[in-house]
Amino acid sequence: MRRGITATALAAILALAATACGSDDESGGGKSSGGELSGTVTWWDTSTVGSEDKVFKKLAEGFTKKHPKVKVSYVNVPFGEAQNKFKNAAQSGSGAPDVIRSEVAWTPEFADLGYLAPLDGTPALTNEKDFLGQAAASTKYNDKTYAVPQVIDSMGIFYNKKIFKDAGVEVPKTVGELKTVSKKIKDKTGKTGLYLRGDDAYWFLSFLYGEGGNLVDAQSKTVTVDNAAGVKAMTVVKDLVDSGAAKTDATDGWENMQSSFRDGKVAMMINGPWAVADTYTGAQFKNDKANLGIAPVPAGSVEQGAPQGGHNLAVYAGSKNLDASYAFTEYMTSAESQATAAKELSLLPTRTSVYSMPGVADNEIVGFFKPVVDKAIERPWIPETGSLFAPLVTEYTKVLTGQTTPEKGVKGTGDSYRKLLKGWK
Repeated sequence: MRRGITATALAAILALAATACGSDDESGGGKSSGGELSGTVTWWDTSTVGSEDKVFKKLAEGFTKKHPKVKVSYVNVPFGEAQNKFKNAAQSGSGAPDVIRSEVAWTPEFADLGYLAPLDGTPALTNEKDFLGQAAASTKYNDKTYAVPQVIDSMGIFYNKKIFKDAGVEVPKTVGELKTVSKKIKDKTGKTGLYLRGDDAYWFLSFLYGEGGNLVDAQSKTVTVDNAAGVKAMTVVKDLVDSGAAKTDATDGWENMQSSFRDGKVAMMINGPWAVADTYTGAQFKNDKANLGIAPVPAGSVEQGAPQGGHNLAVYAGSKNLDASYAFTEYMTSAESQATAAKELSLLPTRTSVYSMPGVADNEIVGFFKPVVDKAIERPWIPETGSLFAPLVTEYTKVLTGQTTPEKGVKGTGDSYRKLLKGWK
């Protein structure tokens, strides 16, 4: 992120401000003389409205059965707004939640700013060794733990089995096969092969990794998005759109993509386990869940790769009810809560023990994505990781819509990164 003062100084100032101002929610509480928790815990959930949110809201309400004197104030905040909304509230010391569901890349940024409470030695981190190593990695910053992993994910290619059967095609394993399959689907059925989301650069990462590229190399502090691999990846996605193998968008990408796939207007989309519950609501899958197929994302010219994603629960440093917030975080990331999310939403647990539990061990979607997650490519866990997507999506969308070239697109992204990452090559 851009800084006017050093990160250490800024974090110290903001931490003091958070402590002094606290949250403006009526969350005052703590433990009674008998050790009973009380007060209010405000939780910002960033899950998908209409599917995931129902399950997480019900789970959160279950916390009060264990702690009847604690009120859980559930707030669903749109994912696209939550990062900046939390930073603004925490910076002002007014309106921040006690607990936030943070995308993995936000955690180091919030920690760097001093907005999160360290969780080492607190009840929030129960049975820490049970967490998957790659899930726990995103919760660490400067040798401290600032969040607890709730779900982990990666991406695959979702496909409509009926359309594939009608077209007489097999699931593509490479980008080259993706173009060939899409053409056959168009010729045989009149439908578009792939919906490629064009307003969110996270959907570009699998193509970038497939060409052997990455956004940055954190170890050497080098920007790499604008190297030859980056140019090739941008060329690949542009060609998919220009050739008619894929359709795209510049706005409302999530809903456009989901509705097109749910209704059978396109045969494929790239997505993750978070999309399964919503996909099942569509006309093509509501009464025939077996019509949904999921396979690894097609490989590029170098390898097959998909990004590691997921969500953590983090406690606001200025919370007026830390004890209850720690307990709530532990409850929502417990093996029992993760098992519920896996069984009802097909979301992947972050605890190793959950994968052998009834209803999870035999979940087909979880079973597919677990090996994908094991091989997923980690993003750099630096404070600026969450800020790398804004410059990239601007250029990515321009490339896909023909407003600029792949070469200029990655160069513009690289130039923006070097302004953001002071001192990087």
